[in-house]
Amino acid sequence: MVQILELFGGIGSPRCALRNIGIPVKAIDYVEIDEKAVRSYNAMFSEELRYKTQSVVGWNLKPDILIHGSPCQDFSIAGHQGKAKAEGGRINRGKGADEGSGTRSSLMWETIHIIEQMGEWRPRYVIWENVKNVLSRYMRANFDRYIKEMERLGYSSSFKILDAREFGLPQARERVFTVSTLGEKAFSFDDLIKTPMRDIKEFLLPDAPPVYDVTQPSVLSVIGEKGIRRATVIQDYAYTITARQDRTPAQVIDMGNGRYRYLTELECWRLQGYTDEDFKAAAAVHEKNGRYKMALYKQAGNSIPVPIFESLFRKILLNQTMEVKK
Repeated sequence: MVQILELFGGIGSPRCALRNIGIPVKAIDYVEIDEKAVRSYNAMFSEELRYKTQSVVGWNLKPDILIHGSPCQDFSIAGHQGKAKAEGGRINRGKGADEGSGTRSSLMWETIHIIEQMGEWRPRYVIWENVKNVLSRYMRANFDRYIKEMERLGYSSSFKILDAREFGLPQARERVFTVSTLGEKAFSFDDLIKTPMRDIKEFLLPDAPPVYDVTQPSVLSVIGEKGIRRATVIQDYAYTITARQDRTPAQVIDMGNGRYRYLTELECWRLQGYTDEDFKAAAAVHEKNGRYKMALYKQAGNSIPVPIFESLFRKILLNQTMEVKK
């Protein structure tokens, strides 16, 4: 039984990955501020979350693997572009993830504090995912400091930009994955199992209800354009799934005869590697907000592609000698 601690847990991408590759898993704790994401998580794992009376005496906070993906808005170039527009074209670099800055991305330092407060115990692996802008010259100082802090705690860290397209998903999504291994031997990304990108038709519905049709003149007028105000037509793969599909920049599907539509909530979940069963469980506990179940779009956009975790865990748990608890 592998014990995991999920910080900024979203809808449980790492837990889904472990389930998919047949690794028994116990989530000893899950932390997520978004109540609607928690609602989806609980629905997806309801069979494993049945209430049991337990004592806090001897409470186990000894995970084998700690996974965190602190909010990326203050790292993201998209966020800075939005600020630039509001400020007349000048990009406001902001405080990024400076400790004590009060930004959402600065919560990454809470992970360090949590590990410190575990006492003598240390997770064997700590996995951190974030946007690739953390490696930019404006944000790199905090990234490098994180690596040094992990080294102080006894970890060797390595990182790499991974693209969801390399793991079977037809979605252009590049993110930085940092794996910190307890001890002197660093994790190597060189022999990760990668999968050819699948045909996007496998992920798209043959037809979707008219509610998903693009009707806003502001979007229709920028289809095929470039720049911040644009709507890109999906071809062989989707671009990065975001928390909103109906605002520019947008991506749309050409249905022919001048009809364009947005990706559905289910398609966005599929493009992040979730099963239809996962989606149906989550969808059952949410109501529509306007035309769509907006919470499901947001949860997909904020998630981490499940197949990337599957590949990481295969190497960590199946190809390396890691002692797991019985």
